[in-house]
Amino acid sequence: MSDEVYSKLAKVLDALPNGFPAAPDGLEIRILKTIFTQEEADLLSDLRLTFETPAEIAQRSGRPLEGLEEKLLKMWERGELFGLDLETVKVFKMMPWIFGIYEFQLKRRGREFAELAGEYNSRYYFPQFYRNKPQIMQVIPIEKVIPNRQEALPYHKVSSIIENGKSFAVADCICRKQHRLLDKGCTKPMEVCMNIAPVPGAFDHYRWGRSITKEEAYEVLRKAEEAALVHLTHNVEQGHFFICNCCGCCCGVLRAINELGIPDASNSHFFAQVDPDKCVSCGTCANERCQVRAIEEDGGAYRVIRERCIGCGLCVGTCPSEAIGLVRKRREEIVTPPQDENAWLEERARQRGVDYSAYR
Repeated sequence: MSDEVYSKLAKVLDALPNGFPAAPDGLEIRILKTIFTQEEADLLSDLRLTFETPAEIAQRSGRPLEGLEEKLLKMWERGELFGLDLETVKVFKMMPWIFGIYEFQLKRRGREFAELAGEYNSRYYFPQFYRNKPQIMQVIPIEKVIPNRQEALPYHKVSSIIENGKSFAVADCICRKQHRLLDKGCTKPMEVCMNIAPVPGAFDHYRWGRSITKEEAYEVLRKAEEAALVHLTHNVEQGHFFICNCCGCCCGVLRAINELGIPDASNSHFFAQVDPDKCVSCGTCANERCQVRAIEEDGGAYRVIRERCIGCGLCVGTCPSEAIGLVRKRREEIVTPPQDENAWLEERARQRGVDYSAYR
């Protein structure tokens, strides 16, 4: 029975658009056993990707309502599902492996879990996750380096995402935390990943970080840019609820570019370009700013490797000779993101060939 309930949950997670591929050695089952009791695994298999009250879950699944809310609250507290306290009612929904269960588990677990999950993600999860489309993340360039003549769409501008929010929270970068647990990674700032909500007070009792003001959110972005961290957000046109600030040695998306050789692991809309006549060959862009090894020395100057560049703009503002500029890709090169999260899920499921209708 024990393996059956975990195998069922693994199949449910793999039926979601994000995926959860089976490992030949059953590593994914071992990981699930470290997170969920049998009862919790069985309950999670009955949830959906949309919020429901305990009464709705009970009615739909045939589970007894008595004690259900307490079980769901415990699982929310343990980072096994996602919940919202709307004061008059609490609602809950299933989370995928990434982004979801994995991130919340790493916040409360130590090195052993980091080793298991790190092996599973690197060998089995990331290759399928970042090769399938649409990409989970898109790059938001540093706003001040977007040329004035190139009007940026709202989802290209970090200020638009911030201004559309009503409440904000910041938390430690989960990728950097995992690498530090494994004695790897870098010393770049930890508390730089933000959540954004369209309603006031959403993070007043936030379990996984701390509530901040809009002004503090802008300060987080400034510090991230100073530390040469790439702004990444959900690959949708509207409804953005997070901004990650990522480095090339820890971030799963950027590591997919650097280590797995998937140049389009993120959706990008710009690229950098060096004017060789202005370049003074200081190497700041290549050695200190670029997170995806997209700049190389070339005959006494530096040049951008076009197919690797993600258009983050980190190299532009710190060039002492103003030799680097950001250029919008040609229309035929740009992949318009899905309209919102639901559209992203539908398109991802279509491209993966999975039917997740039972979990919508």
